[in-house]
Amino acid sequence: METNPTATAYTDPHTATGARGDAFDGSSRPGAGDPATFAAAPDLVGERVTLAQLSPAHAEGLGRASEGIDLWVTSVPAADEVDAEIERRLGLQRAGSMAPYTVLDHGEPVGMTTFMNIDAANRHVEIGSTWLSPAVRGTRVNPEAKLLLLTRAFEDLDAIAVEFRTHWHNHQSRGAIAKLGAKQDGVLRNHQFFAGALRDTVVFSITRAEWPTVKLGLTERLKRLD
Repeated sequence: METNPTATAYTDPHTATGARGDAFDGSSRPGAGDPATFAAAPDLVGERVTLAQLSPAHAEGLGRASEGIDLWVTSVPAADEVDAEIERRLGLQRAGSMAPYTVLDHGEPVGMTTFMNIDAANRHVEIGSTWLSPAVRGTRVNPEAKLLLLTRAFEDLDAIAVEFRTHWHNHQSRGAIAKLGAKQDGVLRNHQFFAGALRDTVVFSITRAEWPTVKLGLTERLKRLD
C-alpha cells in the first residue's frame, strides 16, 4: 500500500519546549479543519482492504457479515436492521458529525467503521462504531483498515488527535486498540446505558506526535501478515 512520503512531521509543543501547557498556534495545511472535508468519506484503498463510502447498496452483504457476532458488548445491526443503521449513519454524515465507511475485503462487505464525534474546529475525530465479520478476525483486515483511517486522519485531515472508545468488558476490542499503539487516557465510569445496564467506557487516543511511530508499527505488522 502506498503512503504519502512527503507528509510533514508535527512537532508537539510540549516536547519541543519541555513545558506542558504552552500554547499551540493551531497552524495546519490549507483546508484543514473544514467540517465538510472531515465528514466526507472518499474511498481509502489498501492492498486487501478498501474503505468505501457507506451505501444502501452494501446492505445485503453487511447483513450476511453481521451473522454470528456477540452483541452484548458492541452495537452490531441484525440482518433486518442493516438498512435502518445505514440510514442512521448517513443522517449523521449529512449533519457533519460522522464519516461512515463500509469495510470491503477483496470487494466484499465485511463490516462498518466510521470517523465519528467529529470536531473539525479542533481537528479531532473518534474512530468508532466499528464491527467486523467473525470470518475476518485475526487477518490483516482490521489493522489495514485502521492504517487507512489513521493515514486519512493525520495526513489528509491534519488531525491533532484520534480517539477510540470501547466497553470496559470488551477485552478483545481493548487489546486490539492497545496493539495499534494507542494510549489509554482513562475510564468513564457509569458512562451510559447499554443493553439495560450501565457501561464503563475505556478511552484511548493517538496524538499527532505519536503517529509516525504508530504508522511504522502498523506497517511492520502488516508485512508480517503478508
